[in-house]
Amino acid sequence: MGSLMRKPVLVLNASYEAVRIIAAKRAMTLICKGAAMVEISTGVEIYPGITLPSVIRLRTYRRIPVRLQLVSRKNLYVRDNYCCLYCGKKFHGDELTLDHVIPKSKGGSNSWDNLVTCCSACNRRKADRTPGEASMPLLRRPIPLSVHTSRHVLRAMASDIPEWSQFLYHDSAGDERFVAR
Repeated sequence: MGSLMRKPVLVLNASYEAVRIIAAKRAMTLICKGAAMVEISTGVEIYPGITLPSVIRLRTYRRIPVRLQLVSRKNLYVRDNYCCLYCGKKFHGDELTLDHVIPKSKGGSNSWDNLVTCCSACNRRKADRTPGEASMPLLRRPIPLSVHTSRHVLRAMASDIPEWSQFLYHDSAGDERFVAR
């Protein structure tokens, strides 16, 4: 039962706009309080007559303030799709490192546009040099997280749950800011 209550649940605003992903336990609390209703159920019965939700919708519209996302290892991994931005290979999170595009020794900062994910081999090869000095061009330019990239992160986190796609506005063209340059 404990692992079921940690399952991810997509939260929609009253306008059906995807807001965030929460644990099933929090979703059940919102449903029991009457603050949300089940839109899509998993079909897994957690109590006689009560099924685990997959998508819930808030009963009243909540204005969601635009928040700046913090620079964190997890947010960078999701932004860069768990790929090394030098060789393009996909890795598990514990196989990736963070690299400063402009090294800290040369005045580089810990910011969205100066940090990228890379594999250990590429990080060692680049060492304390800029991509130009190391002849290792970036596959795409690192961009700060905005409201649009936050939605991209939400879609990336939910990519393996097909019933959520109707609420996450996957377009066929994709977001051009994530295309390799």
